[in-house]
Amino acid sequence: MNDYLVKALCYQGSIRAYAVCATDTVAEAQRRHDTWSSSTAALGRTMIGALLLGATLKGEDKLTVKIQGNGPAGAIVVDSDGNGRTKGYIKNPHVSLKLNKNGKIDVRGAVGDQGIFTVIKDLGLKETFSGQTPIVSGEIGEDFTYFMAVSEQIPSAVGLSVLVDTDESVKVAGGFMIQVMPGADEGTIDFIEKRLQEVPMISQLLDQGETPEQILERLLGEDEVEILEKMPVQFQCNCSKEKFGTAIIAVGVDEINAMIEEDHGAEAVCQFCGNKYQYSEADLIELRDEAIRNTNE
Repeated sequence: MNDYLVKALCYQGSIRAYAVCATDTVAEAQRRHDTWSSSTAALGRTMIGALLLGATLKGEDKLTVKIQGNGPAGAIVVDSDGNGRTKGYIKNPHVSLKLNKNGKIDVRGAVGDQGIFTVIKDLGLKETFSGQTPIVSGEIGEDFTYFMAVSEQIPSAVGLSVLVDTDESVKVAGGFMIQVMPGADEGTIDFIEKRLQEVPMISQLLDQGETPEQILERLLGEDEVEILEKMPVQFQCNCSKEKFGTAIIAVGVDEINAMIEEDHGAEAVCQFCGNKYQYSEADLIELRDEAIRNTNE
């Protein structure tokens, strides 16, 4: 199944719902960062959550999710936008803990149960919008749910799941987000809460071949789901040699001179995707000259 996300309205518009299959997307992140099981699940869940939140944005609008917990995995940073593109990294990719008491990957152990959960939205305006809540679980799905309720003031249920195979590859990955709109019927809410308790993990359903549409029908009732949109999702990084060149110019003439005289070149590595860009001595001289011109203007 190719990766894609569906948006739906349910129960006469009183419930908004999103579901995504992101197996290839998370697998690409795992491959690029060489993550081990606990780090893979933590980064993957954050990417899935960011894709679901990103689906609430318009087109080129984008957001950044930062999870800074007290666990060994360290900080997680993920970008996403309204077009289904995402990228991300985890500070310590090589974390593989023993399974938790439920026999599942110990994401909480990797992330930690204390820290800060931040979402920064760039809506193309002069300033970004930032919301911040404490980490309440470390399982990440619950942390997205808490953020939505407290910072966005939208009662939501967020389920995120990554199934890692024995060879560290990603077998399946996906998730859902259900949002309760004002005026939703209490009976509807009770029905959905009951379904949420009964439904297996999303990774299990995806592994059995269920689609995002079928998962929403399972959660909300077959006759209540009206699919509004289906869009592809993917791991995509917009880094380039030119962008890193601009960053080198910004460090100043003295720093660039040091790179030229001491190292006779430079290498820039993108944290998000791992791509490497080489700058020869001649490249650095050009960047230094531009920095000088900028200083004199």
